[in-house]
Amino acid sequence: MKLFEIFSTKRSKLFAESVDKLLNTVDTALILFKDGVRNYLYNDQVSFSETLSAMATAETEAGVLRRDIENMLYSRGSLIRYRGDIMRLLERYDHILSIISNDLIQFEIEAPNVPAALKKEFVKLSELATMAAETTIPGTKAYFSQPDNVAENIHRVYLYDKQAVKLSQSIKRSVFHEMNQLKLSEKFHLRYFALHIEDLSTAAVKVAEQLQVMGIKRSL
Repeated sequence: MKLFEIFSTKRSKLFAESVDKLLNTVDTALILFKDGVRNYLYNDQVSFSETLSAMATAETEAGVLRRDIENMLYSRGSLIRYRGDIMRLLERYDHILSIISNDLIQFEIEAPNVPAALKKEFVKLSELATMAAETTIPGTKAYFSQPDNVAENIHRVYLYDKQAVKLSQSIKRSVFHEMNQLKLSEKFHLRYFALHIEDLSTAAVKVAEQLQVMGIKRSL
């Protein structure tokens, strides 16, 4: 039986619904991350604190859903063939959640001083990295329902990642080559945050690569 046929059965409806809920929770967390970065950069402390709280809730919900999905994977013999790949895919999304949650927490703890000239660039970087991760979600949903459509749903991940890397490098170049008023420690601090936002788009590429591998296996 093909994968999409397994997930179309009534018995597996709960599994499909749980996967969908997990992906929607990831999507919500990505929106929170994007908003959180903007709130921090433009000194909206109330909204930033609310975003941190909402992110913690989303992370907890995602953890519960992932455990439920894992239990279903191990309790259904029809999914043995796909279990390892699905588990690796879930791990990739878990990594995305860890990145965006940790990044917001580090903004709160370390309170980097971002020059006004770079605020728009940091906002744009967070948007590009978020879009790379968001674009994996339709592809993942397609894998469980319309697997032939996976490729067309994830090709933009690589485009957004490339743009995020390019912008991150531009930010770091500006910091080290143009902003002579900054201390070296401040330059390293800004580089650190640019790099860790960029990591989100790299994690999105890992999801896309895993989906491609899964698509190839399914076709064999």
